[in-house]
Amino acid sequence: MALLRILALLLALTVSELHCLPWFINVSESQGPGTILQSFSFNCTSHMPTLQLVHVQPPTTFFNPPSLTRWQGIYVGMVTLSSSARLDALSVNHYKLQLRFTCGNHVMEGPLSVDVRRDPGHSACAGRFASPAGEIIQVLETVTPGARLYTLLLPGLEVQRAQINIISAQDPPYFPGPFSINGQGWLLVPSQGLKGQAEKVFQLQILVTFGQNRSCLGMLKVKVLPVPSSLISFLKQASNITILEDLPPGGKVVQVRARGFDVRYEILSPVPCPLFSIGRADGVIRTTAPLELAQAPGAAVTRLRVKAYERLRPWVSVELELTVNVRSVNRWPPRCLPAMLVTQIPETTPVGTVLNTFTCADPDSPGSILDYQLQFHSPPGSASLCLRDRVLEVNATLDCDARGACFQHAASILVLDGGQPLMTTEVPVLVMVTPVNEFSPACVPHKFRIREDAGPHTLLGSVVGMDKDYPHNNIEYYISGGPTIFSVDRLSGEVHLLGSLDYELQTLYRLNVLLIDHGQDQDPTHHRSGSCTITIEVEDVNDHAPECQPPFQELTIYALLGHSVEVTKVSCWVPQEPQRLAFSYSIVGGNSQSRFSLQGATLVYNNILLGPLWPEQFYTYELLIRVADAGPSIPHLSTTATVSVHLIPWSASTVATRTHRSTVPSVMTPLLVTDTEAFWQPEPWLVQMHQTPSKPAQALLLNGIQGTEESIQGFMEAPRMEMSQAPSSVDLSLQHFDGRAQDSRESPFSQTTLHLGPLSLLTPSQRLLLPPGIHYLLFP
Repeated sequence: MALLRILALLLALTVSELHCLPWFINVSESQGPGTILQSFSFNCTSHMPTLQLVHVQPPTTFFNPPSLTRWQGIYVGMVTLSSSARLDALSVNHYKLQLRFTCGNHVMEGPLSVDVRRDPGHSACAGRFASPAGEIIQVLETVTPGARLYTLLLPGLEVQRAQINIISAQDPPYFPGPFSINGQGWLLVPSQGLKGQAEKVFQLQILVTFGQNRSCLGMLKVKVLPVPSSLISFLKQASNITILEDLPPGGKVVQVRARGFDVRYEILSPVPCPLFSIGRADGVIRTTAPLELAQAPGAAVTRLRVKAYERLRPWVSVELELTVNVRSVNRWPPRCLPAMLVTQIPETTPVGTVLNTFTCADPDSPGSILDYQLQFHSPPGSASLCLRDRVLEVNATLDCDARGACFQHAASILVLDGGQPLMTTEVPVLVMVTPVNEFSPACVPHKFRIREDAGPHTLLGSVVGMDKDYPHNNIEYYISGGPTIFSVDRLSGEVHLLGSLDYELQTLYRLNVLLIDHGQDQDPTHHRSGSCTITIEVEDVNDHAPECQPPFQELTIYALLGHSVEVTKVSCWVPQEPQRLAFSYSIVGGNSQSRFSLQGATLVYNNILLGPLWPEQFYTYELLIRVADAGPSIPHLSTTATVSVHLIPWSASTVATRTHRSTVPSVMTPLLVTDTEAFWQPEPWLVQMHQTPSKPAQALLLNGIQGTEESIQGFMEAPRMEMSQAPSSVDLSLQHFDGRAQDSRESPFSQTTLHLGPLSLLTPSQRLLLPPGIHYLLFP
């Protein structure tokens, strides 16, 4: 069955060849003799191989020489525990085995590391106590009755409350009295003492019981020695020694010396002694572990009982008590949590906000009071943060709306432990203040002026936005609604004209400019906005010339020597700008002999010249009148109106006396003519005689009767005077009949046809058209 188990183990394991060592195996301290620790497989076909255990560190007999067995052409090696194996993790927890495999000339070596694991549920007898020879104790016969001779050290002895009993018969049974052992493993001298028992050996078999059904046996041999004939004593030695806790393991504490022959030294108590050891031959006491008072406060004071004895006569001995005091050393700076603080807070964080609470402790002196100090590095001397005890708080308003104001605060917290020497710890602190978009952008309403003839892309000015958030005035500009002929530059705020303007269509524009800030908050999508109104006034530019109605006039006037006659009034305006009423007038052509002049918009014929310049026949003037707009508008645009004046000279032999008053203001007003004329009742009738007249008379009649009122503005109403005769130079077709007979020879007509009608039926305009100096026939 054992062979089958081995074969099954070999088949289950995938074992590397020896050159793949080292191996690491774990074994419980509860494993007993014969336990297989490791198996190996080797290939060696032409030779007889060997497997050797070269050495073991630390030296022990717990491991058997490895075995080597051939099975189906493969050599299997095994390492097992020997019969003396008593694994104890508290004593030794690691063994290193060096193995050597030889196959002909081929030699391989490799280590096998065995880790002994603690088994809390395993308690067993260990050491020389459990060996077949047992533990030997030598004691002088003069030992004090009831004194402690030996302390049994077994793992779990106190934890599991083991029961310890001496089960062997003592010889003699009741003399010098029975040895006793208590639950702590202390073997005590019989109460009668051992006087007279020199050279005797008492064998004590001890049973240790761990709970139910678990126990172990061990042997203690007590050898009683006679009182030595020679004396051994310690040299003068200070009983109190003080050392520093930073003395490293192995450091020298003190050296004790005893007078005697071939003296040896050992520590009797405490047993075991975890902190100190003594040199067996030289008596030098050294540390065996770090003396960390913070981790092991009990190491502050240790009382040692040291024994000195002769090597050949170990019963010849003397004891010395020493007290070792360990003084603390300030070796470690305070340790803080957190060891570094990096945080970010918005600039609107209220004063008093807690950023962090620091927890520091002194490893050298836990629970001691530490000193905390806040030191600023950047910006130096800042009061934005404060430290109250161990709490870091916001101490002032964090305003980041100025260049380099408080985007980052670099500081450190200095922690002092107050020991000797003084140890400090510096905790770096970096507080990054993030910007917050607190303020909305704004701009002041502004007014721009631009000429209506400004071309596209003309710059009107700039909208100046303001934002108190940093970076200042980081604003984008947009036009919200409004006319599309204006645009605003998104970054600069410059207002440009995109189209054309017309003062006559629109003189005032209002733009609502929207301002949006950006890049002023930790969140790039957080924006604020504002707006203001921009007023744009269009300046009028004279871009339309005046128009006259009608642009051409043809008039006939009768010139009376020595009189001035208003010919017509030029009527002009600008249709696109009806409010423009200021014009200048000038005759620029056709005014030969300077007969005509202008009084504002009124054309006047001046007939005050005498002599040969007086025309005696029909004469036509073609006058060109330049009409230009006046006033501050530049440029001054003009147009030309044409007035054709037919001048018929005329003089009367008899002129009725009359009063004539005329006023020609700058603005056209009706001309007042006062005339006194005699007539009789009944209703007068107009007699019109149709006869083929001479051409001058016919033209005069047509121009006088059929002309419109607009084309003859400026004519005076001619006085209806009775004349003895008509002007000899004019042939007329209409004459005034006063009831008296006339000579037919004086009539310019060859045939007369009378059409009668009441004169009152003529309109005032038609009556004005009747030429002056004509005789009319009036019938009842």
